[in-house]
Amino acid sequence: MLTGRTWWMAGLIAVAAMALVFFIGWWVGHRGEREAPAPRATARAAVVDAAPAAGQIDPIRRGIPVDQEATPPPMARVENVDLKRQRAYPMQPPTIPHSIENYQVDKNSNRCMLCHARANAEQFQAPPVSVTHYMDRDDQFLAAISPRRYFCNQCHVVQTDARLLVGNDFKDIDALLAAAAAEANPPGEAH
Repeated sequence: MLTGRTWWMAGLIAVAAMALVFFIGWWVGHRGEREAPAPRATARAAVVDAAPAAGQIDPIRRGIPVDQEATPPPMARVENVDLKRQRAYPMQPPTIPHSIENYQVDKNSNRCMLCHARANAEQFQAPPVSVTHYMDRDDQFLAAISPRRYFCNQCHVVQTDARLLVGNDFKDIDALLAAAAAEANPPGEAH
């Protein structure tokens, strides 16, 4: 049977072991601070614009190791061309072709509706909000915009001139059908 003295000895040994593990961890972790660090600024600047390494899990790091801090790229500029963009797939929410910086969209106000409300769209030469935005979840039409569709940026986004983080060779259905039709009926063949 264990006595009180045996428990005290076991506890003392456990505390000593924990203190030893803590000290060794601290010493190994701070060893790099005692050694002269190698200059890395020039190497980091060259890597910022490099393409993501093959097999890299997180392309947002742009080739920078996880234990180093990257110099952030410049902020991308919002495309402000006011041209209606082609949609990539059916029912895709249209992208916003202009800057929306400082637009207030909250429970008290929706700056987008100044131009895109059905009553104002013609005056501002803006596309009106779809009738689906005036329907509730039971498909009943409402006099005002549906609360489910009130916060435009849930679906609609601006476009920027940012470099793609991940390669993309997406083709919409019309491009695929046109390619298939051209392949099935090459020019110059009699039909």
